[in-house]
Amino acid sequence: MLPATFKLCAGISYRHMRNMTGLRKNAMVAIHHELNMLAGPNPSSWISHVRRRSSLLSSRIEEEQGYNEAEVSYVKQGEEALQKSISILGDQDGWTTEIIAANGDKVLSKVLPDVGKVFKLEVLLDQCSDNLYVELVGNMEQMGDWNPNVKEVKILQKIGQETMVTHEVSGPTPGNVVGPRDFVSVRCAKRRGSTCFLAGMSTQHPTMPEQRGVVRAENGPTCIVMRPSADDPNKTKFTWLLSIDLKGWIPKTIINKVLSQTQVDFANHLRQRMADNSVSMEMAPAC
Repeated sequence: MLPATFKLCAGISYRHMRNMTGLRKNAMVAIHHELNMLAGPNPSSWISHVRRRSSLLSSRIEEEQGYNEAEVSYVKQGEEALQKSISILGDQDGWTTEIIAANGDKVLSKVLPDVGKVFKLEVLLDQCSDNLYVELVGNMEQMGDWNPNVKEVKILQKIGQETMVTHEVSGPTPGNVVGPRDFVSVRCAKRRGSTCFLAGMSTQHPTMPEQRGVVRAENGPTCIVMRPSADDPNKTKFTWLLSIDLKGWIPKTIINKVLSQTQVDFANHLRQRMADNSVSMEMAPAC
């Protein structure tokens, strides 16, 4: 049903169909129905928040004004990545524990028929979600400075305030178990109340064809969700859904180990980055 809903939404993005009241109404009803189904009978608070505060149809109509066909396509891909991620994260059944670190960081996984194996990192960070959002979205291209698993992140194109296309090159793995990989992704960054989202999926971009000597991997849907802890609003409940196809002839046991450990490492590198930022701010001279 979900793909059909997005096809319905796509129809209203064309200028000659925007004034068709019936079609627009049907699209709104379809999206509302899908969000209800994704949330299930007992939706978590952040899914309920998205459903209450976000009118995907309204934002789509507003954002697509003046966009060309390619830009509209990227916006739709980003929205689709977000909604697929919400669907996966909203289903609490069937998750298997991969890693539980000493500090409580946890990686879970499960296999989905239409996606494959997905991983979910759940951690609590001693940072407010606003600061994390600035670091992961506003300073995205600096990720290679603090995360050894990422060599480079480059923004290829921005579409409005919430959509961008990026090129990411992975860093070396221990023992070079997994060779160089790169990704071209569309990313959808949203803030709804106190909850922040950064979703993405693989795409293509004319400025970044496949590179010689680097395997073009695929990802998606992926999504980072950041929301204040119920116990302390200055801390953030951080969830990262990871779905990735590294391509090449790599045994699944190795892939599973590499991906789950990469998520745990990411949380530790992010903690260190935010701690370093806090020290830098404290040492900065007063104006």
